[in-house]
Amino acid sequence: MTAQLDLWEHGLLAQAYAPLENRLRHGAELVAGSAQSRRAYDHCRAITREHSRTFFIASSLMRAEHRRAIQALYAFCRVSDDIVDRNDGDRPADLRAWRQRSLSSHPGSDDLVALAWADTCARYHVPRQYAEQLLDGVAGDLEATRYATFADLSRYCYAVASTVGLMVMHIVGYTGKEAIPYAVKLGVALQMTNILRDVAEDWRNGRLYLPTAELAAFGLGEADIAAGRRDDRWRAFMRFQIERTRQLYAEALPGIALLGGSSRFAIQAAAELYAAILDDIEAHDYDVFSRRARTNDSRKLRLLPGIWRRARAARPELLEPVEREHTNNE
Repeated sequence: MTAQLDLWEHGLLAQAYAPLENRLRHGAELVAGSAQSRRAYDHCRAITREHSRTFFIASSLMRAEHRRAIQALYAFCRVSDDIVDRNDGDRPADLRAWRQRSLSSHPGSDDLVALAWADTCARYHVPRQYAEQLLDGVAGDLEATRYATFADLSRYCYAVASTVGLMVMHIVGYTGKEAIPYAVKLGVALQMTNILRDVAEDWRNGRLYLPTAELAAFGLGEADIAAGRRDDRWRAFMRFQIERTRQLYAEALPGIALLGGSSRFAIQAAAELYAAILDDIEAHDYDVFSRRARTNDSRKLRLLPGIWRRARAARPELLEPVEREHTNNE
């Protein structure tokens, strides 16, 4: 099984493969079951439950050790995002300090998210460069507020979302490098869903992630976004964006068959439940200005049986693939 690639993906794949060639390892693991370990991971679980119902539900479908690690990854990403999204303090300095702590092999005992994240990276040999790429992408939000083309935007999506999928792969196991392009594409799809959902919120924060060249191609400009103008031009633009994002999901989902068998249902659920946000945008006539699109819990529960069947149908002969080769470079 080989993923089909578009031109914009080639540069992203170079970034995705590079950490596998020269893996920088994290330090020692926490003592499993210790009070310190339980406190750190419980804190990450609480953060996940508070901030992302979809991620929390999906991680709950995993076996315990994977669930804890995935929630530590989510908490690491959440803290990183929150520093940049704040309206007070010295955000660049705070992000640099967080970068140092979160990439440390031995964070302080009271730095619970960094502690759980360091333990996760050590246990599952997560290449540190993926976390560095994510932090670079988050830092970009302090400077870049516009993207001219989809190719430009895809590089941002890779940094803040595809890297997450690549780290997830090391936690749940994967068959080999052939899984990488699917993870990259799924990350772009997930982040584009975020972008389409959060147009109004991002605009209030001084950011416009929609490709400005594509807006112009549909006769739209920043004044239309500022006014929340929802006319036929906007509907046509959003139909185009949603169609492309759905195509990204369709091309990415076959890669779930290349993941560890026990986690496929959870990853498939996370992807499909998030993709359902696009349905909600359409159902409300592309209104992302006066409301925030979402998939409520009752619909998520209705979708899960079908997701479970599709996940079970994904290459059952690959029961529990594990990619664990690594170097000891520090």
